[in-house]
Amino acid sequence: MQYHLNYNFIWKYFDRLAWGLALSLELATIGILIGCIIGLALAVLSHGAGRPVRFVVGAYVEFIRNVPLLLLVYLVFYGIPSVGGFAYDATTSFTMTLAVYAGAYLVEVFRAGLDAIPKGLIDAGRAIGLTPAQRVLHVQLPTMFRIVLPSLGNAFISLFKDTSLATVLAVPELMYGANWIYTNTFRIVEVWTVVAPMYLVTGFILLGCLRLLERRFAIRRR
Repeated sequence: MQYHLNYNFIWKYFDRLAWGLALSLELATIGILIGCIIGLALAVLSHGAGRPVRFVVGAYVEFIRNVPLLLLVYLVFYGIPSVGGFAYDATTSFTMTLAVYAGAYLVEVFRAGLDAIPKGLIDAGRAIGLTPAQRVLHVQLPTMFRIVLPSLGNAFISLFKDTSLATVLAVPELMYGANWIYTNTFRIVEVWTVVAPMYLVTGFILLGCLRLLERRFAIRRR
């Protein structure tokens, strides 16, 4: 039996892929934003802090980095509600998991960015009379974000690809839409030859936009 390509069903249900792609981008954006808040807060908290604080932050980072994301997805969606006696929908669960997962990686990114700030900038802020809080807000954080922009871009693209795991919770993102079409039409080759370029092209577009942002805010070396 020969397999004959037929894309008619793919175009008929293409709206599922389009909406799924939009949701994937939304999940990745929310995940990276909340992850930035978590990562930045913990990085600032542990930067120059005592050993107990660094130990707690380090334990969180190592736990998340050494546990597969798929396992975390299951733990948050099935485990926490079972123990806590409450429930939340699949999209909320996956978004929280993605944010916590991103936060663990961004702690190290932000911490490295803080360490990379030239000491002269901090000394200059001190010399003009800025308080410690003002030095963090007006000197260290703006400089750090410009340093870590490439790493933030890579993290965002990685999270975008990781949203494909949401299909195990029946979140209607791009991979779920592809599985739905395949299950109902049995056109497996056609589905994946359309979905793969969608991920690829979207990733290249995101990469191009992020590179423009990096150039715009890059620290000029003299």
